Amino acid sequence: MPAPAFSTALLVGASRGLGLGLARAYLDGGWRVIATARANDAALRALARDRRLTVEHVDIADATAVAALRGRLAGEEFDLVFIVAGISGPTEPPIHEVAPETVAHVYLANAYHPARFAEAVADRVRPGGSVAFMSSFLGSIASNDDAGWETYRASKAAQNMMARSFSVRHPGLAVLSVSPGWVRTDMGGPEADLDIDTSVRGVVQAIAARRGRPGHAYVHYDGRELPW
Repeated sequence: MPAPAFSTALLVGASRGLGLGLARAYLDGGWRVIATARANDAALRALARDRRLTVEHVDIADATAVAALRGRLAGEEFDLVFIVAGISGPTEPPIHEVAPETVAHVYLANAYHPARFAEAVADRVRPGGSVAFMSSFLGSIASNDDAGWETYRASKAAQNMMARSFSVRHPGLAVLSVSPGWVRTDMGGPEADLDIDTSVRGVVQAIAARRGRPGHAYVHYDGRELPW
């Protein structure tokens, strides 16, 4: 991995899968990492070394818990905030066959709560720093030529729009909507194209490439900009 582009990263939703892989990658790259989990933090704590990793607990759907985390992190400044947390929801039925409350849950988890969390910590990001949202190539409206994953697609497209609005409100920050590719995780399944390490290496490099470039970009793990 290249020399670290940042000194301190806040990784939100890092207890497993891509989040855990990102925590490992940034630690291996010499970063100081604050990583959050909702409950089970055993895998995260196994990464701790030389006190460079701090594990916090928060459910970003809980505004009171987010406020408490903000209080615990008083005095911290971040070069990178990366909101990784998200859910897939039902993948096969078209959206009109999914219960409204399920659609709402996926929307809140993948779009609203990440946007609200980003706003809660925006003033803790150093000038010229980065805020990244874990998006998906499935959030691209222009690339949707096969339907499928419709509830998830809509939530990620909404997240991309909210990230764009966040960028407008915070013009000094580099804001990224990052697609990790199709990865062999619990969400991606065993037939996915990429292993976690390959995806994570690309994601880290894609974020580093945008360092100090204010504005919003929608990028794939290999650095390509994705069509809206």
